[in-house]
Amino acid sequence: MNDVQTPTLSPHTLDLSVGGMTCASCVARVERALQQVPGVREASVNLATESARVVVDSSDDAAIDARLRRAVRSAGYEPRSAEAAQAAADASPWEGFGPVAAGLALSAPRLAPMLLQPFGVHAMLPPWWQLLLAAPVQFWLGARFYRAGWHAARALTGNMDLLVALGTSAAFGLSLWLWWRAAPGEMPHLYFEASAVVISLVLLGKWLEARAKRQATSAIRALQQLRPEVAHLIGPRQETDVPLAEVLKGDRLAVRPGERVPADARVLEGRSEVDESMLTGEPVPVEVGPGSELAGATINTSGRLVVR
Repeated sequence: MNDVQTPTLSPHTLDLSVGGMTCASCVARVERALQQVPGVREASVNLATESARVVVDSSDDAAIDARLRRAVRSAGYEPRSAEAAQAAADASPWEGFGPVAAGLALSAPRLAPMLLQPFGVHAMLPPWWQLLLAAPVQFWLGARFYRAGWHAARALTGNMDLLVALGTSAAFGLSLWLWWRAAPGEMPHLYFEASAVVISLVLLGKWLEARAKRQATSAIRALQQLRPEVAHLIGPRQETDVPLAEVLKGDRLAVRPGERVPADARVLEGRSEVDESMLTGEPVPVEVGPGSELAGATINTSGRLVVR
């Protein structure tokens, strides 16, 4: 009888875009969710680029991709397509500023009397006005913190969103309690401005962070576009040109004068000067020789180099 052997699946990598992460706790939760999917060997999540790289043992990429996306959604985050991630990266610098502007506009009337009080100006708003200004910030603009905090609480973990939701809810609820317990005609000390200002400032911080990440991503893409499309592969008999996507770790490549280094490498033979200004900003080329390390997309200015 012949034994039937099950073919061994070779591991390969899948990339996934994840939206809604705000801190290191979110990263850990997404990684745990991905690692629990059958067939996943390794998962690493990058908060800055909002992406996940997953090493899987599966022959059906469509099925494993669907399971990975479902795991991310079950953890409380949003799996995004490559097109959506690209659109987010190419968005306007002012994308998403609307909620921030609304929160600051609604918080300013409550904050201004506090800033003017040291100068003898007493313009404290009546409790009703304070409530009307604070409620939209707390429950409309702050709804994202309640959603993310609820997902964190269900997973028995904590994150920044949960802290913001608990802290601002405490200030808002205490203000309602003090107002309800106040005697007729008494002006209690309320904390509606605290909840509104905290939410507005956190939204402002998140918007600035998203803007900085878009700028960094654009800069990284611009650097990647500087890489050459072809590398000169040194084979046993001759030197051949191959697409950069086919270059493997350990290949011996030739870098001619005036060309860009195709990938991060170490010099094996030759001496030259390399322009690294695209990385360091230093206009003076750096001398390199055997043993020197080279960064991909830097420019070989003079001699021919053989690199690994």
